[in-house]
Amino acid sequence: MAVRSKWQSLPTEAINPSTLAIDKLSPADIIEGMLNEDRKMLAAVHREKDRIAVGVEIITLALRKGGRIIFVGAGTSGRLGILESAEMPPTFGTSDDMVLAVMAGGKNAFLHAKEGVEDNYEEGARSINRLTPTKKDVVIGVSASGMTQFVRGGLTKARRAGSKIIFVTCDPRTELQTFVDLTIAPGVGPEVIAGSTRLKAGTATKIVLNMLTTGAMVRTGKTYGNLMVDVQTGSEKLKDRARRIITIVTGLEYDEADKLLRRARWNVKAAIVMQKAGLSHPQALTRLRRAHNFVRDAIGEDAEVRLKELLGSG
Repeated sequence: MAVRSKWQSLPTEAINPSTLAIDKLSPADIIEGMLNEDRKMLAAVHREKDRIAVGVEIITLALRKGGRIIFVGAGTSGRLGILESAEMPPTFGTSDDMVLAVMAGGKNAFLHAKEGVEDNYEEGARSINRLTPTKKDVVIGVSASGMTQFVRGGLTKARRAGSKIIFVTCDPRTELQTFVDLTIAPGVGPEVIAGSTRLKAGTATKIVLNMLTTGAMVRTGKTYGNLMVDVQTGSEKLKDRARRIITIVTGLEYDEADKLLRRARWNVKAAIVMQKAGLSHPQALTRLRRAHNFVRDAIGEDAEVRLKELLGSG
């Protein structure tokens, strides 16, 4: 039989032999089958750990030089890039233009699927061009199948601008390997529901993107130990987290931590340095700048010892 589909041979479109009778299973058996497949997915991500580590270093170097992270994707992959971008400011205090994302179909496509927009190579190029990519930036293309034309257009434009290119896909055979600086390709195998890449492929992609961004943020001083010291305090929950971080690091009581944070204008890092080094707010900010915004270097103290004491592990 003649094959006319260019997608038929993709691993993300394959039929999973383990779930052929899924429509006859009980809810418990459906869940068990999905969990079994997710175990395979985690193993696939694990096989890519060295490449993910290289990606963290690429992004870290770019951020240290004032570059940006730009995600480009379509469908589930595009939504995951937007989610990653949206979570960076509240979690790590990044500026709104440090981590960006473009998605086929624009912002409206995040909530309402727009079929066909992923096939527009030219619009992918235009979307990236609007952000004026430079040699300092890292552009991360996200495409489960590895074939999305919108993503390819965006990456081609970014490459011409001299940006570093990371490609995250679930097709280890993608020919884009020769076009990008780094390919991260967990081979998750066929989906529980054939072609539904919001499942294993989507979960694997989310894990990879989590590692890339979190690793880079840690490497650029956005945490002290594993504490979120660049947290933005725009809600009562986040203000409470800031107070608790201060109590953990400095030993101050909760109310005193609140007073310190108000003097520090709710800058957790500055508050820690003010208390630990006996500095004013401006002096603390200067100390942090000289320490490249690493709290550990600014105060000359390791967080791990204090954290272990609080956890009772000595």
